[in-house]
Amino acid sequence: MHYYTQGAEQLCVGRSGGAMSEITNFKGDSQPAQQSTSIDRAAQQLILRVGERVRKARERKGIPRRVLSELSGVSPRYLAQLEAGAGNISIGLLERVAIALDHRIEWFLSEDDPWTSDALRMMNLFQTADKATQGAVLDLLTPDTPSARKAQRICLLGLRGAGKSTLGAAASAKLGVPFLELNREIETHGGMPVSEVMALYGQDGYRKLESEALQRVIATHESVILAVAGGIVAEPMTYNELLGHFHTVWVKADPEEHMSRVQAQGDDRPMAGNPEAMEQLRALLASREPVYDRAEAKLDTSGCSLETSLVDLLALIEDEGYLR
Repeated sequence: MHYYTQGAEQLCVGRSGGAMSEITNFKGDSQPAQQSTSIDRAAQQLILRVGERVRKARERKGIPRRVLSELSGVSPRYLAQLEAGAGNISIGLLERVAIALDHRIEWFLSEDDPWTSDALRMMNLFQTADKATQGAVLDLLTPDTPSARKAQRICLLGLRGAGKSTLGAAASAKLGVPFLELNREIETHGGMPVSEVMALYGQDGYRKLESEALQRVIATHESVILAVAGGIVAEPMTYNELLGHFHTVWVKADPEEHMSRVQAQGDDRPMAGNPEAMEQLRALLASREPVYDRAEAKLDTSGCSLETSLVDLLALIEDEGYLR
């Protein structure tokens, strides 16, 4: 049996403040002392919580620490320190302990105790329910009815090049409904192009502004067609807010059409100096399909002219009653 030990196998263990001194060393000297203390305290609480959860889980199983050590490959000494709240174990080794105990690793990390929390029990039941049941539960737990929440708001989502902005503007003109692009809203409110927002504030800063812009649209428009950037699905809270307050349509196309349409707009950056751009686009589409698929409806624009896709979109809006 191979035991994971300190150092080589990334198991960081210390006594009393030992683990926390390692965390402090990684931070550098740039953080304010008050913030550093708050982070240290939160990290120490997590270490204590994980240790207590591991100990309780082992005791519930009725197995000695020696047996858990043999099953997980983590030495008895480090398991003892972990359970005492003095061991800062790596995620990889904690996963080994979780598997050995037939537990999920998040049970050790979450603030809610999985054996006493009704919220976690509800979450587990919800995750295993079918889509119809999940929808009924969400409707019961949400104060407003789905129709009241979504009003007459329509959102077109999908990767760049699918035709969201072109179709949204054309449908707006036909239906007499305002059309907005969320990125333009971010630029108007922020007073700078999205590219500068990204350069100044990074991806996290942009996602925050994106969420705020979405909230402003919800608050000020009962009837609107909105086009959003393809990456809005990267932030779960924002995407769930979008799904809850808009009738969503996934505008999709084949990877080749995505690329050709972007280039037709005069943007050669996707292919410039990157022979693997098409494969990367295929991989991105494949990875996002499950989250895009949460949209209420789909509109495939592959091989279709603008006129044909517009007719299809207008028919979809009419058939689904999005503007009633």
